[in-house]
Amino acid sequence: MNLSMGPILFYWSRQTTMDFYASMATQPLDAIYLGETVCSKRRALSLDDWLGLARDLRSETAAELVISGMALIEAASELSTLRRLCDNGEIRVEANDMAAVQYLSRSGVEFTGGPSLNLYNAYALDELVRLGMTRWVPPVECSEALLRDLICQARQQGLGLPEIEIYAWGYLPLAYSARCFTARAENRPKDDCGFICQDYPEGMPLLSQEGQPLFTLNGIQTLSAGISNLLAEYPRMQALGIHMLRLSPAATGMEKVISSFDQVRRGAEPPLAVDGCNGYWYGQPGMLRVEEAGLC
Repeated sequence: MNLSMGPILFYWSRQTTMDFYASMATQPLDAIYLGETVCSKRRALSLDDWLGLARDLRSETAAELVISGMALIEAASELSTLRRLCDNGEIRVEANDMAAVQYLSRSGVEFTGGPSLNLYNAYALDELVRLGMTRWVPPVECSEALLRDLICQARQQGLGLPEIEIYAWGYLPLAYSARCFTARAENRPKDDCGFICQDYPEGMPLLSQEGQPLFTLNGIQTLSAGISNLLAEYPRMQALGIHMLRLSPAATGMEKVISSFDQVRRGAEPPLAVDGCNGYWYGQPGMLRVEEAGLC
């Protein structure tokens, strides 16, 4: 299976972002996603900067470069930027909103469908394949059983089936809102947030009243409290015919994460269990580690 590095979900400084991608260019990755998917107020890099970075990386890595679009469009200015992104004519686009699907399909451009498109059955998948989607990242809550049934349904009915890219490591994007939770937590209005997200390079932990980690707040995005890790499920994903595994950027330690997945895909024995949650893969609450709960 191929490995991809997903778009950065958090708000990092321009230099931190540039340094991160410079380091990723030397890693054994088959695709690298760039771009802002969460909040248009995060202006450390403009759309032109992202496109320029993708062009620069082309000379440093053999990995495919992809620009990801926003998952929640809230203003005409964001729609205008999305249109420019889809019309760039050079770099592949990941559509995370149906507006992007419309722009790309109208231009006859092939694209990747991101996890926020909320596709759950083979007929919906076939419709987007007809519109140009050649790779699909299922929603993070999809289980192995759901994916197996979807693939079986597509093959039995003769429906279009794109390459499938599984969200295999990282904080899980669970929901988006018009409210900025990080600004609210700091008693700041959304329109005058002071870019407070930069103070939380891996999001703001949200605990339950009992002190249990529950979610991670990341601006308008709600993430899982823990990191999802499907490395132990590698043989099962391989048996399903999964084409690519997505690793989502974290502030530190990504080289070690990439190495662990790379070693397994090159023949090393996958671990029996890993740190991190994997409940969704088994059709259980996502925060669970099913090995510990005795559910697998």
